[in-house]
Amino acid sequence: MTSLNDKIRILTEAARYDASCSSSGSERQGGQFGATSVGGICHSWSADGRCISLLKLLMSNECLYDCVYCANRKSNPIERATFTVKEVVDITVNFYRRNYIEGLFLSSGVCGNGESTMENMVQVAEILRNKYKFGGYIHLKVIPGTRNELIQRAGLYADRLSVNIELPSEKSLQVLAPAKTKPRIFEPMQAIGEMHSNYKMARKQHKKPERFAPAGHSTQMIVGASPESDSQILKLSEGLYNKFNLKRVYYSAYIPVNKDNLLPAVNTPPLKREHRLYQADWLIRQYGFKASELLDDANPNLSMDFDPKVQWALRNLNLFPVDVNRASFDMLLRVPGLGMRSAAKICNMRRSTIIREEDLKKLRIVMKRARFFLSINDKYLGPKPLSYDRLLVELTSMERVGRPQFYQPMLF
Repeated sequence: MTSLNDKIRILTEAARYDASCSSSGSERQGGQFGATSVGGICHSWSADGRCISLLKLLMSNECLYDCVYCANRKSNPIERATFTVKEVVDITVNFYRRNYIEGLFLSSGVCGNGESTMENMVQVAEILRNKYKFGGYIHLKVIPGTRNELIQRAGLYADRLSVNIELPSEKSLQVLAPAKTKPRIFEPMQAIGEMHSNYKMARKQHKKPERFAPAGHSTQMIVGASPESDSQILKLSEGLYNKFNLKRVYYSAYIPVNKDNLLPAVNTPPLKREHRLYQADWLIRQYGFKASELLDDANPNLSMDFDPKVQWALRNLNLFPVDVNRASFDMLLRVPGLGMRSAAKICNMRRSTIIREEDLKKLRIVMKRARFFLSINDKYLGPKPLSYDRLLVELTSMERVGRPQFYQPMLF
């Protein structure tokens, strides 16, 4: 019989490949212990820079599926374990009271069948909320094919729900995860999106509906296990945001954990590609870009040399330089080096005065990159003349100087 300590060791290790484990937008009140904030709980860092801990478990690493890329695939000769509902509840409560964690992320392999597996995870959240009055963050993974009644229950107790799409195309699913189908993945995603939209609409109408996954729902895609281009991936993500009211798409660089002729041979995970996809995703979600603007048939993949906004700007130099006194807020957002705050500062200041070059310094706007794409009253701020070749040299030099091997994403 597997001891509880061994189960914790096996099932926390088994959960480490799931990247969809951050949260935002949840503010749960009324709990007797545990708390979440407006910014939510993150797996690593909160919005104000605090390190946040999140208990990340699989309910079980037993699985009916034999997905080629998965460490927990049915045919792998690994240690197997399954928690009871009581064990997960007790671990969560005890870890929180010892100040080890501030929330729970719970997923599972499909043990027995999808309905019973999902029922056990919902019971964990239900007991934590109702019996222990736990007010901390809870994220539940929804098993593909889960019926709507169980999804509704899950959303009442979880802050966030997620359904993993895993691979960017149905063709790749058929090759690498033949037991999974696109409809069984999309049906619960659509149901969650509709339930969450109804919850938000009721709140806008000043009603007091039952809470339903207030931090929304998300999904995860593996990048590099299948041959899809970045353009295909971003168009799929854009469609998921628009169709299913999705909060986030998480991109997980493919890590080879199994040997199989169906899998690509890679020496290192494509972490930089993952990083670029996150940058492009941010531009789509926050800056108003379309996937078709960032990539097209002639340029199907993101540049490893430049971030996606610079890549777009270099392909659209006819739109630059933009004048800080005349450009719209949306156009200022498209200037490499300018973010939401910088663009807002410029727009606010020019309501009362004509902006001069020295005013940009007073506004603490970082001009190192932006100056190549800006003008003030028709005076270009970068080196003359504005040309693709000159910009390529300047920006390439900036990318190479002083950049560490791994760095925080530049999303503006």
